[in-house]
Amino acid sequence: MNVWHPLPGRPLSELDRKIMELERRGRKVPSRALLKTPEQIEGIRRSGAVNTGVLDLIEREIRPGMSTAEIDRMAYDYTVAHGAVPAPLHYEGFPKSVCTSIDEVVCHGIPDEREILREGDIINVDVSTILDGYYSDASRMFLIGEVTPEKRRLVEVARQCLEIGIEAARPFGFVGDIGHAIQRHAEKNGYSVVRELCGHGVGLAFHEEPDVEHFGRRGTGMLLVPGMVFTIEPMINMGRRDIFIDEADGWIVLTDDGLPSAQWEHTLVMTESGPEILTR
Repeated sequence: MNVWHPLPGRPLSELDRKIMELERRGRKVPSRALLKTPEQIEGIRRSGAVNTGVLDLIEREIRPGMSTAEIDRMAYDYTVAHGAVPAPLHYEGFPKSVCTSIDEVVCHGIPDEREILREGDIINVDVSTILDGYYSDASRMFLIGEVTPEKRRLVEVARQCLEIGIEAARPFGFVGDIGHAIQRHAEKNGYSVVRELCGHGVGLAFHEEPDVEHFGRRGTGMLLVPGMVFTIEPMINMGRRDIFIDEADGWIVLTDDGLPSAQWEHTLVMTESGPEILTR
């Protein structure tokens, strides 16, 4: 059964022909529903502006001695003051508005009054926003005071992995091109890539197709077509790539060897000339 369907009552476009030929050759192609309209992209862009405002606020205020619950309150207050809703709040039972993941916590850290930022910590704050029904998603790493050179280097290489992944995403390339570039850079620097968690389509829902894995081979995965909106969010471990989920809460993901992990994330729209970041 074909995934790509031309618009009824209209002649085949060059885009239709190109995608249908690739699908005929066995390539994985998006459905037309995954391509956002210009109006939808503008809605996601507006959501992304609020999302960026949250992260900018946290960047100004984050400091040693602050609890992660305080970060959560800042994010919630800013989001609702701008007419939006924190997407993680109550999502599949998640209890807070953002994820705060310190050192060996890979992702989905739950803000807590008892969790106090200390000099030398590295923390990922993952923010997702719903504005007028449109979703955006981004995260940043923050260095708390003076951190070790080893942690600083991990954070920097993780940031480079995001940038390299964005550069590898090209119109009519493939999702696997992104993962290949990220994996190569991480492993070249002596780090590993978490494989159980990935980027994803986003915009009209929190998680859409395609899955955007941060490892893999060039020329594999779904075709990248202008109009697709998705995240790239590599999770890079200092040690082994193995992870586990804390059974006590069912959310917090940690490195199996207890070594730190780092992650950066953006929401992007694919255009005819390449990806545009919607969460700057």
